[in-house]
Amino acid sequence: MEKFNHEYNADQIQVLEGLEAVRKRPGMYIGSVSIRGLHHLVYEIVDNAVDEALAGYCKNIHVTIEPGNIIKVEDDGRGIPVDIHPKTKISAAETVYTKLHAGGKFGGDSGYKVSGGLHGVGASVVNALSEWTEVTIQRDGGIFQMKFERGKVVESLTKIGDSDKTGTTVRFLADDTIFETLQYEFEVLENRFREMAFLTKGLHITLQDTREETPKTADFCFEGGLISFVEYLNKNKEKLHPTPIYMEKDGDFPIEIAIQYTTAYSENIYTFVNNINTVEGGTHLEGFKRSLTKVFNDYAKAHNILKEKDNNLTGDDIREGITAVISVKVKEPQFEGQTKTKLGNSEVAGIVQSLMNEKLAEFLEENPNVAKGVLDKCVSAAKAREAARKARELVRRKSALETTTLPGKLADCSSKNPEECEVYIVEGDSAGGSAKQGRDRRYQAILPLWGKMLNVEKARADKIYGNDKLNPVIIAVGAGIGPDFDITKIRYGKVIIMADADVDGAHIRTLLLTFFFRYMRPLIENGNVYLAQPPLYKLSKKGIEDIYCYTNDDLQKAYKDLEEKGIQREQLNLQRYKGLGEMNPDQLWETTMNPENRILVKVTMDDAIKADEIFTLLMGDDVEPRREFIQANAKYVQNLDI
Repeated sequence: MEKFNHEYNADQIQVLEGLEAVRKRPGMYIGSVSIRGLHHLVYEIVDNAVDEALAGYCKNIHVTIEPGNIIKVEDDGRGIPVDIHPKTKISAAETVYTKLHAGGKFGGDSGYKVSGGLHGVGASVVNALSEWTEVTIQRDGGIFQMKFERGKVVESLTKIGDSDKTGTTVRFLADDTIFETLQYEFEVLENRFREMAFLTKGLHITLQDTREETPKTADFCFEGGLISFVEYLNKNKEKLHPTPIYMEKDGDFPIEIAIQYTTAYSENIYTFVNNINTVEGGTHLEGFKRSLTKVFNDYAKAHNILKEKDNNLTGDDIREGITAVISVKVKEPQFEGQTKTKLGNSEVAGIVQSLMNEKLAEFLEENPNVAKGVLDKCVSAAKAREAARKARELVRRKSALETTTLPGKLADCSSKNPEECEVYIVEGDSAGGSAKQGRDRRYQAILPLWGKMLNVEKARADKIYGNDKLNPVIIAVGAGIGPDFDITKIRYGKVIIMADADVDGAHIRTLLLTFFFRYMRPLIENGNVYLAQPPLYKLSKKGIEDIYCYTNDDLQKAYKDLEEKGIQREQLNLQRYKGLGEMNPDQLWETTMNPENRILVKVTMDDAIKADEIFTLLMGDDVEPRREFIQANAKYVQNLDI
């Protein structure tokens, strides 16, 4: 990678403000103090190392989860500057770790051409939210070290040895008085670092977990960059062309784009700015979409795949089955909001569009077989879209009418305030009957479903509209479907899937979640989808109140508690619930629907890439990866009903 030729020393470290508020309001800086915020600490330190890689100075990053949930991040970049900062009069390294908004990432005369991270607050925020932090720097012929406790200096930067190497090593222990948990999840970090390695061609990232007797290791380095990324995303899909289309541009706004079409019906486009996942898109995505639509339509007309009298293909037609990754590097990115999820730089749209107009048109001309294969799929999608439009209009008309046109089996609630209303999508008529009788009619609606529903992973949109199993769900939710989905129109603030605790119930949950993910994704992103957790067991005995157990651990704890009261296992009646229909209305209300007692699991989507991979794996056409997944995970299955 070409090095950004600029001095990197104390003069480039700019100070904007102090650290005081971080420990008081950690959520403002890392989003939350849950496990999600805990992982964010690691990302911030690794982001700093990746910035060194983007500048052309770092080749290797090694992350270790040590026993006791201590994190160590080592890199072979230039090392944080150790000379005295002209403004703070302390070392630049200490400044970076004790002053908010201090770093080499601000303004045109900074130490970095482009950078990610939290606007330079990363190191200081991690320091403030850690019980202790230890930083070791190799540069300028020496080894330097400094130590902190809860953001305060306990050992100032001191030279402890000599070295001809360069790099930074950071060890820290997150503060358990701030975070809900200190238990890092290896797979979460693994997914993030894989993504980082894809986006930084040739960067070697290793992750090692030494908390257990047998260490776990993940090793990532992708010389193919975005091409490797797209191939990874499509590994369980049938491809229309074997090699992804790749385009790149250097200069002030470096751009990389990789595209590959599959036989799937959904589109998967991921956008990044300076390695930050811009989940809400922005101007780079706008330029990509405009050019994609224009180039394919121009080619189709020029080669008589579309006649002059035909309407142009829409963007949705052309994006059906696409997997694309767009990565741009912007020196001074403008993000909408504090979460860095939408790029606002207007000039980027035109630059992306210009690159695509030239390179994609050139590729199609040079690869007519690929062009024809993709356009055949686009034309087929256009026909399906027209059929879907007619069905969608029918759904819209029904939704616009009063509740008399709501699904016949829906038992609606009396409240019309979505914030307090919830709908239970219940498997089977018998469970639906119990739920209808046991519910609180003021705010709880019940929609029973029967039989297996359509697997939308294997169906086009025109097969979904009007489907007798899915249509009641679409109409009941009331916010449309697909590109027409409008989260502001939902009729219920909570959409709760309530299925049996068996294999069939798990299948129905998966089918419904696949449908919501592919056609009502904002419902999941907005936190409106929940899974009800009915009890697995009931312990009963004359003279004591029934005890409901939701897990095997609950059951063992109940046995132990009762034994301490002198009640032995053999004196108890144990009922294993096979289905919701086995409960009478009072039991279903008390265990699964009463807000004071029930357990609801909110469905979240922190990682869209991983979610897409899982839905493709479990519900797609390719059987072999699914078989391998089942074989690998069979040992973890409990309560399998045959």
